[in-house]
Amino acid sequence: MRAETTDFENGPIDGAPRRRRPRRLSDLFAQLARDAHGPVSLGHIRDALGNRSFAPLLVLFAAFNLLPLPPGASAVLGVPLIIVSAQMVYGAKQTWLPDALANRSLNADTFRSAMEWIIPRLVRIERVIRPRYWPFWRRQGDRIIGGITLVLAIVVTLPIPLGNWLPAFATALLGLALSERDGLLLAVGGAICIASFCVIAAVIGAAGVATNAALGWLM
Repeated sequence: MRAETTDFENGPIDGAPRRRRPRRLSDLFAQLARDAHGPVSLGHIRDALGNRSFAPLLVLFAAFNLLPLPPGASAVLGVPLIIVSAQMVYGAKQTWLPDALANRSLNADTFRSAMEWIIPRLVRIERVIRPRYWPFWRRQGDRIIGGITLVLAIVVTLPIPLGNWLPAFATALLGLALSERDGLLLAVGGAICIASFCVIAAVIGAAGVATNAALGWLM
């Protein structure tokens, strides 16, 4: 079932229809969890999110990478982020997923357990965000944020110790900022993006120094 993301109500004076604020992502994810009665495929989630699928899928796939999962899981879970971000850069109007990915599914209990971890944290963030100071026009923001999250998604898939969590967190915040058109959250997500690259550079630098030291000791 496709989740309704917008609605209309009568205006206070002339009865003209007025667009309500789109439903929060936490409400959409909660509805998906309530409606789950069997295997929940990624294609089903995409279809249920409707025309808002880019930003919610960024948030959802990034949140999966924040879950306490076995080492190496991000190498698989980062791939959907790459696919979604690349389509945003291209300017696609609807999200496409390859059949091999769209047909991947979680059983209902596992999906609800994941949502029980994600939704309360998402609700806390949503309490302080709202449409404000959005710097982009129309779909311009999709392309720019898609370019940033594409780089972050590639980093998420790399086997860098301590290098996956911050990029995934930055991606989730940027997806939320896009969904709510919140320029302040966009700035916060951008700052965390820069911080994540600094951490990765430090980890790689430390690994390089350690490797050189080990080689020097062996030789």
